[in-house]
Amino acid sequence: MSDPAALTATEAARALRAGTLTAAALAEALLDRVAAREPELRAFVHHDPESVRRAAALADRRGMSGPLHGLHLGVKDVLDTADMPSAYGSPIWAGHRPRSDSAAVALARDAGAVVAGKTVTTEFATRTPGPTANPLNPAHTPGGSSSGSAAAVAAGFCHAAYGTQTAGSIVRPAAYCGVVGYKPSYGSIHRAGMKVMSESLDTIGVLARGVADCALFAGAVAGRDLGDPEVPPGRAPRLLLTPGFEPGALAPETAALLARVADAARRAGAVVEDWALPPALHAAAAAHPAVMNIESAQALAWELRAARAQVSATLLEKMDWGRSQPPGTLESARAAFAAGQAAFRDALEGWDAVLTPSAPGEAPEGLGWTGDPVCNLLWTALHGPCVTVPAGVGPKGLPLGVQIVTRPGEDRQALAWARWLQHAL
Repeated sequence: MSDPAALTATEAARALRAGTLTAAALAEALLDRVAAREPELRAFVHHDPESVRRAAALADRRGMSGPLHGLHLGVKDVLDTADMPSAYGSPIWAGHRPRSDSAAVALARDAGAVVAGKTVTTEFATRTPGPTANPLNPAHTPGGSSSGSAAAVAAGFCHAAYGTQTAGSIVRPAAYCGVVGYKPSYGSIHRAGMKVMSESLDTIGVLARGVADCALFAGAVAGRDLGDPEVPPGRAPRLLLTPGFEPGALAPETAALLARVADAARRAGAVVEDWALPPALHAAAAAHPAVMNIESAQALAWELRAARAQVSATLLEKMDWGRSQPPGTLESARAAFAAGQAAFRDALEGWDAVLTPSAPGEAPEGLGWTGDPVCNLLWTALHGPCVTVPAGVGPKGLPLGVQIVTRPGEDRQALAWARWLQHAL
């Protein structure tokens, strides 16, 4: 085996089960990649090679311990880890060492995963970016808020990484970095031990190099059978095609990409029909900022009272707006979410999924802005699964993606149709 680090998660899992690869050898190959590029990319906020080696050696001594045996997982730094700092992207929490792992991390370790390190997040997974650069062009952002997770996966530092999504923080950085991003149905992966910001929106998901890799990791920690996306469905899908609730936000190359992908899907046998979003979905999208910012201001009540000077000005502006809203605003916005979710279920009757862009365009230049979540926030509010897959490149040679969206609970179908779409492309 020339380079174990080149294996996807599912490929590495097969080699580890077969005994043709050891966890220690795999760890050394991945650590070599980190050593070569981490100084430039800065995907990790905490990375300890000796800790990784110890975990891999223990995996070899124990033998097969679960479906994630010996596989490396990056952990976004809003998820607590007992053996690593958890600072949530904020100076307020610098040096904080939780007593326990978050549920998502503990479940991954129980399934045999090796924690590769803590990946950079924006401030509280919502505002000020960290220092992480895009592996495909370090002059560009990797997206956010799961910045380090997207960069670490794209650079081959780990097989998968946890992300979280409140607006577009899994799907958008995955698209910018040319990897697969899977935001499960709301609540699929337990949030205990996560620095939750928006109670109605925050969802833990997975970024990886392949759709099957996402299914492997998420299924193992959620206790769900997400199927094998490599096994093709018995038929082509019926897809609703939409540019989203703000078509004007799309770059020309993204609009052209969506048309090309739809044509490729039709040639492969899919039924693809243009879809105008119903008013209830526009209302749900419009309600998203109120839910996100009011709930986040509630979540940061201690920080805003005890450490206000260490909250960034951009985040303070949003939190102060959230706290200034009159009574009933949050309740009305949550009601708009509920109405949108019901309308979405009705609209998909007789259809398999929605096909829509993952981001407005390529990753923006510079590291000061992680991009616009306009292509994501509605689908997050609707609580269904979203899977983004690489689908082309833009004028600067950076990746473009499209996403498959289905109704809540239809995660297995979303993953299967996303893989089908990749084959069609």
